[in-house]
Amino acid sequence: MLIMGDGTYRSIVAAQSVNFDLMSEREREGIEYSYQQFLNSLTFAIQIYIRSQKVDIGPYLEKLEQIRVNQDNMLLGVLMDDYIQFIDILSQEANIMDKSFFIVIPYTLGDESAQLGRDSDTSKGLLTNLFIPAKRHQYIKVPADQYNRVKEEMSRRVAAVINGLMQIGVRAVQLQTKEIGALMYNVYNPDTAVREPIGDFRNYVNTVVRKGEGPAPAPDQGGAVSG
Repeated sequence: MLIMGDGTYRSIVAAQSVNFDLMSEREREGIEYSYQQFLNSLTFAIQIYIRSQKVDIGPYLEKLEQIRVNQDNMLLGVLMDDYIQFIDILSQEANIMDKSFFIVIPYTLGDESAQLGRDSDTSKGLLTNLFIPAKRHQYIKVPADQYNRVKEEMSRRVAAVINGLMQIGVRAVQLQTKEIGALMYNVYNPDTAVREPIGDFRNYVNTVVRKGEGPAPAPDQGGAVSG
């Protein structure tokens, strides 16, 4: 669960896709009806986030090269050479993209009263504020009882989303700290993430993460960023 700078909360659920085009007309109607039922059953706002990311074919080609070196069969070796060359040319001529699907689940203190009609202002702008940072840096202190209450409510919302997607045939799972950190790194560093994967996540995680100020430090001649 993320605690945002404006005092709101977020949980993120990753979902798999289904091949809608290969389904029969009856199956499509069932999916559409189940999806409508899922959306109508929600008592809170959600944001559906679809991310396209360029796939790095380099590690795959390196693995094929290692297999090729250990291949004793001459015919299979020739076929593998042709396949490796084909994949290499294809990756250079076309952008091979991978799509990921996420559902962002927000929570703001007072949501329950807003649903009961006692405080309608707290529910305004939920969708427009998702992933939008606060205007200035803030340090949020959350009391233990409030945090436990929010965590319990967020768990209920996450379960509702995952169970609703399951009825459509879509498998989903809640992202934990490691996965959320990797997602944020990939979203805000799309080009760098392809060349420099995040690696061991424990080297990058802190309790509080803030955006740096000023220009980025210039790399030295060795390619490392000067500290």
